Amino acid sequence: MSIELIKNYLPEHSLPYLKTWFGQHQIYIRITRDRNSKLGDYRKKPDGSYLITINSTLQQDLFFFVLTHELAHLLAFHRYGQRILPHGKEWKSVFREMLHASISVYPEDLQAIILHFARSPKANFMASDGLVRYFYSPGIGEQETFMETLLEGDFFVYRSQEFQVLHKLKKNYLCKNLKSDKNYIFKPLVSVQKKN
Repeated sequence: MSIELIKNYLPEHSLPYLKTWFGQHQIYIRITRDRNSKLGDYRKKPDGSYLITINSTLQQDLFFFVLTHELAHLLAFHRYGQRILPHGKEWKSVFREMLHASISVYPEDLQAIILHFARSPKANFMASDGLVRYFYSPGIGEQETFMETLLEGDFFVYRSQEFQVLHKLKKNYLCKNLKSDKNYIFKPLVSVQKKN
């Protein structure tokens, strides 16, 4: 899929950056169904071309952010060679440069969050509280909330399973699945449905 064909998934004014980053590389973009395990991924194909997949359900600004993350892999490997770590210092440096270069594409209220994230880019989007809060605010008018708002003893539903909060650990929450009686650890910014 060419850059022009993904225009509808992208924020305004992002195409010039992508054209620069794509350069002469042969890159295929595949728009996928929503995946819980990842927002996007990158890999080099046996024929020397590159494949980037991105979830179709992402908001335009998040789509561009994820695409930038995946392109940073390609550009870091191209610049530093194939022996670097996928999310090592070289990737972080390239990703940081790309985020700074394209910061004007993002809305003003998101720019500060992106710049804070760019100080030390993380491999996993969910490791950035600011980005998670910006893109994944719980639904309004529903019982949906972040895990961090629940108290010890509260009941909630996550992926159609019912849980109870046992207690807070240092950062995360220990919870019991009421059906299986097994314990699970939840991160503070996981979106759950609170039960009354």
